[in-house]
Amino acid sequence: MNSQATAAQVQTEAPAPQGTAGTPLVGPGEQAKVSARNANVYYGDKHAIKDVGLDIKQNEVTAFIGPSGCGKSTFLRCLNRMNDTIDIARVTGLITLDGEDIYAKRVDPVQLRARVGMVFQKPNPFPKSIFENIAYGPRIHGIARHKDELEEIVMTSLERAGLLGEVKDRLDQPGTGLSGGQQQRLCIARAIAVHPEVILMDEPCSALDPIATAKIEELIDELRQNYTIVIVTHSMQQAARVSQRTAFFHLGNLVECGDTEQIFTNPQHRLTQGYITGRFG
Repeated sequence: MNSQATAAQVQTEAPAPQGTAGTPLVGPGEQAKVSARNANVYYGDKHAIKDVGLDIKQNEVTAFIGPSGCGKSTFLRCLNRMNDTIDIARVTGLITLDGEDIYAKRVDPVQLRARVGMVFQKPNPFPKSIFENIAYGPRIHGIARHKDELEEIVMTSLERAGLLGEVKDRLDQPGTGLSGGQQQRLCIARAIAVHPEVILMDEPCSALDPIATAKIEELIDELRQNYTIVIVTHSMQQAARVSQRTAFFHLGNLVECGDTEQIFTNPQHRLTQGYITGRFG
C-alpha cells in the first residue's frame, strides 16, 4: 500500500481534528509568549490553515512537525506576518505576542519582525561583509547609537551564535564565503542582533551536513535560555532532540500538541501515532 493510501486510511480511522487541537501548550496560570486562537490562512480560495489554536511558552523550543504541505511553514509565517508579503494571502482569527494582537492596525510589521526574527531553510547572508551582515539590522532599527555600541552588538551576536571564534579575524570578508553551516549561524547572529524576543526557524538544518546540523542544534538549546524558539522540522529525531513542546499538523489542521516526550511516546490522536510510527508522511 502506498503512503497516500495509508494516510487516507489513518484519517478515516481517526476522528476529525478539532479547531483548537485539544490542550494548549501552557499550563494553568502560565503566561504564553505567543498565542493563536481560531487562526486561519487562505491563499485565494485555498484554505491552508484551519482554526488553529495553541500557546507557545516563553524560553522553550516548540517544534512543528507533520507531512510536507501540511501547513507548518504557513502557520510559522503567520507569527511575524511574513504572509503579508503574499498578495493572495489572508489571515483571520487572533494571534498575539505578549497578549497584543499582532495583526492590529496599530502594529508595524517591520517592528514586529524585529521582535520576532526568522531564520530560513536556506542560509541567506547578505552580499556584504560578515560584520555588515550583523550590523545592518541594528543600524536600520536605530539600536546602536555610536560605533563602539555597534561593534559590541556585532561581537556579542556572533558569540551567542557560536561563530565568533571562527570568524573574528575575517570580519571584513564576505559572509557568502562561509561554509553552509557557518552561513546559517551567521543568519542566526543577524537575527539576534536586533534583540528579538522570539526566533522562528523554518527547517534551519535541512540543507546542512550532520556536523553542521549538530552545531545548530546545540546552539538552539543554548539560545532558548534567552529567547522563545519555534522550529519547523521534517526530522522527528531533531524535534525530539531540541524541543520541549511539539505540535503536529496535518492537512492544515493542528491535530495535537503537548510535551515532546508525550507526543513521541504516548500520542493521543491516531493521526499523530500514524505519522510518528511512519505509517504515512
